[in-house]
Amino acid sequence: MGETSGPTYLGLDLSTQQLKAVVVDDELKILYEANVEFDNDLPEFRTHGGVNQTKDAPGVASAPCLMWVKALDMLLDKLRVCGVDFSKVRAISGCAQQHGTVYWNKGSRNQLQNLRPDKFLHEQLCSSFALNNSPIWMDSSTTAECKIIEETVGGPRELAKITGSRAYERFSGAQIAKIWRTRPDVYANSERICLVSNFVATLLIGNYAPIDYADGSGMNLLDIHMKDWSNELLMTVAPDLRDRLGETVPSFTNLAPIATYYVERFGFSEQCRIIAFTGDNPASLIGMRLKKGDLACSLGTSDTLFLWLDVPKTLTDGHILCNPIDNDAFMGMLCFKNGSLTRTRIRNSAAGASWQLFDELLDSTPRGNFGNLALYFDAPEILPPLVGDHRYNKADEKISRYSSMEVEVRALIEGQFIAKRAYAEDTGFVIASNTRIIATGGASVNKGVLQVLSDVFNSPVYKSEITNSAVLGGAYLAKYALQYQKNTFEEITSSIAMPKLLCTPYSDAEFIYKPMVARYRKIVEQLLNQSPII
Repeated sequence: MGETSGPTYLGLDLSTQQLKAVVVDDELKILYEANVEFDNDLPEFRTHGGVNQTKDAPGVASAPCLMWVKALDMLLDKLRVCGVDFSKVRAISGCAQQHGTVYWNKGSRNQLQNLRPDKFLHEQLCSSFALNNSPIWMDSSTTAECKIIEETVGGPRELAKITGSRAYERFSGAQIAKIWRTRPDVYANSERICLVSNFVATLLIGNYAPIDYADGSGMNLLDIHMKDWSNELLMTVAPDLRDRLGETVPSFTNLAPIATYYVERFGFSEQCRIIAFTGDNPASLIGMRLKKGDLACSLGTSDTLFLWLDVPKTLTDGHILCNPIDNDAFMGMLCFKNGSLTRTRIRNSAAGASWQLFDELLDSTPRGNFGNLALYFDAPEILPPLVGDHRYNKADEKISRYSSMEVEVRALIEGQFIAKRAYAEDTGFVIASNTRIIATGGASVNKGVLQVLSDVFNSPVYKSEITNSAVLGGAYLAKYALQYQKNTFEEITSSIAMPKLLCTPYSDAEFIYKPMVARYRKIVEQLLNQSPII
């Protein structure tokens, strides 16, 4: 925390449970942080984890629009109390939970353009929403709409070719289709439909903000190659939808000056610019400062890969999004359900619940594990769609158990990372001489695990200490948008300390693991042919 005489940049992140802010200086060092927790700070909205769900409506999940509006005023007040000088803020950007949709009432643009600084935002916008509770990413009540969307273009693979993903219940296209089908009055009264990200930008400019390419590519509506809405999909979802969604823009678009409301109420400069907001996943790519050839591996309850892609391939159980800092590139996102909980189960059974013993067992076995290869899925997995434990010996014969605990431990860790490499390659990711792997999440504290990650991908592994990459990504995006025509993103963020190099691959790593990736593919193909897809 501290003061600066130079310009500052404000990043915001409207996540499921809270609205966060970070203020950075011109060197991108953190000066101030603040947050508003929805459940605790805004109890009048009666959310649990920032969400409204009822037993009467299974699969339905929403959040109150006015809660988000009220949180913005409250957060800016908190920052002012912290000592933030808003007059020094040169630009604001940020992100939000992906896939949610906000429905603005007819006449709301006029309300946004005439905000009075002597009144709270939520008092002035209390009648601005055609739907008071926004469907969010946790909503899974749109299975029927997903089926229709996929059938329109010839199936899930064809949809993934166009939009980067097959149809998902949580995606915005299916949400909008359901609103039009079940609440035609809401749809008819909607002047504009926002994602949660450009909803926040809309509040800040006092006018409807466009949807950025990166967050727009998480809707099943945007043609990620043309960077425009697919007319065929728009017509499938709802009538006159293009007018309601508005245009799409690059994530680093300089939209407009901040609305007069914030100048007069909080003391922002009239020159403060609002930059397009994006989704939290693209913002994390920015916050972790991924560049061409990089891969980020988050090791948590679920494991997630973020990939920088130049030429993406179609994968029906992964996601290809537009890259938020390079319009000619893409980002891949692959999720694996069986992460830390599976590692903990094997630790408990093989190492007496001791991570220290687990590490010793892992280190006591050779790379390649004597040819043993296994897949462990406690919960039904996404990639591949299988469940259960599947152990194989060096002859690719399925066996019920391994003879030693150290073989079990290495089989788990190697199998998890071999799967990640296989699916990363399936998206079009190419391991190159300049590839870096940025590791984050709980298991990234375990150097033995990271050494296996380094060996399997034949690339160095760096540890990222950033725990709030999405909101920081918003702050970095704010500065980048003002300077990208003169400086590259790397140059603009060069003042930030590089992630710490923890592991480099052994010289024989590629010789050992490339054949194991090929074996993994064959094993998965056999298992999928034997078992119905879950």
